[in-house]
Order: sequence, then C-alpha cells, then structure tokens
Amino acid sequence: MESYSAIYGIYDDINKSVDYSAFADFYESCFKKYMSEKPILVLDLACGTGAMTEELDKRGYDMTGIDLSFDMLCVAKDRAYEKNRQDNILYLCQNMTCFELYGTVDACVCTLDGINYLTEDGDLEKTLACVHNYLIPGGLFIFDVSSEYKFKNVYANNSFLYNGEIEGYKYFCAWQNMYDRESEICEFSLTAFTETEKQTYLRADELQYQRMYKTEYIEKLLSASGFALRAICGDTDGRAPRDDDERIFFVAECIK
Repeated sequence: MESYSAIYGIYDDINKSVDYSAFADFYESCFKKYMSEKPILVLDLACGTGAMTEELDKRGYDMTGIDLSFDMLCVAKDRAYEKNRQDNILYLCQNMTCFELYGTVDACVCTLDGINYLTEDGDLEKTLACVHNYLIPGGLFIFDVSSEYKFKNVYANNSFLYNGEIEGYKYFCAWQNMYDRESEICEFSLTAFTETEKQTYLRADELQYQRMYKTEYIEKLLSASGFALRAICGDTDGRAPRDDDERIFFVAECIK
C-alpha cells in the first residue's frame, strides 16, 4: 500500500504523546532570534494529518501544508472542517522533492522526521532546492531528523505494538523494523487491524522506508543549497545535541 494508507486513521492516536505546542514554541523562538520580522506565510512540509499546521494556524500564521499522502491530507481536511477552519489552511497533495507553490513563503517547517522519508539518492538535494526556491531571503527552514542513535538503537530490528480506541472502535497495530547499516535505510513493516461497525476487523499492511542522514552530511548539503546553518539542537528547548538524542533539529537561513 502507499505510505500511510494503512494507518492514516490511527496515526494521531499512535502519536498522541507528541507535544506539538512545544514544537511551535521552538519554531517561534527561532523566528524571533534569527529573523528580522515575524513571518506571516509559513509552509508545513510533509504535514501529514495537519496537527502541526493547525497549531501554527491557531497562532496566527497563514499556513500551507504539503504532503504526498492523500489519505493523511483527508484527515487534515476533516480536522479543519470539524473546527470550522477549513478556509484558513491550504493543503496540497505534492511530493516534497518537486512541489510548487503560488508564491514565496517567509518560513518553512518540517516536523517529525519527514526528511528521513527521502530515501533515494538526490532526494534531499531536490527538496532543499525547492524549499530554497520558495523561501524569501532571510527566511528560515526548520526541520528535524531521526538521529543516527535512533536508527541504530531504537529502530534497529525492533518490534513495537500499539493498541487503542478511536470513537468507540478498537485498533491494533504491529510494527516491525529492519535496519540495514550498509544502506542506512530502515524498513518498517506495518500491519493494522481496525474494528468496523459490524464488529469485525479490517486488516491493512504496508511498508515504509526511512533513510538515516548524518549531521555532517546535512550541514554540507545545506551550505551547497544556499542555506546558512544557524543552529543544531537536540530538543525543542534549544539545547545542544547529545550522543543519545533521538531527534536532531536544524535551523537554516536562506541566504542566496
């Protein structure tokens, strides 16, 4: 199945521990520290179900969200309609390596390791080129990646089980990883069972892939793509990275 076609309906529940408000606080602290003016137009790259997009929209930013998964974007649109904010956010179903916008934006964010889904050679370079093309000079690109430590020690060849209940319907999801240290790509094999109105369970299977990017490599590509690296952080509190951090944050300014 296409990416997230199996778990789009349970994605938010599986990730309910994510503190999107803390991410937004971190983004805003970077805007204040590294930009001469507060951004107005903000792009959320690989926006998924729109949780981060919605959080920034609530804070007054004019938001555009881009994601490759039509199913995830359907959830995002439903969220917006439920909260009567359907006219506030523009959602586009596009590939982050070759997306097109109607004009430039003041800042771009990419939350929860969207960059790691760029697995083919040249994908990250293409994405950085697209972001650079649509960012104003002085605009920020803030993104995070799953760290080398996470790929080797958390993902590795480990299995994870998730279960819960959404609107009275139960679900169960089995998640098996296989990390190849040579290619630095991790395969995620997912099987989800979701309860139906007939009290039966619908099974869906899919494979996802993520690529591990080392910090030094990202720094090199940012410089070659017309960005100046302003900060590398190990958490949303802005501290320096540690060896056992599972997520690394990059703050890059469009300079040319």
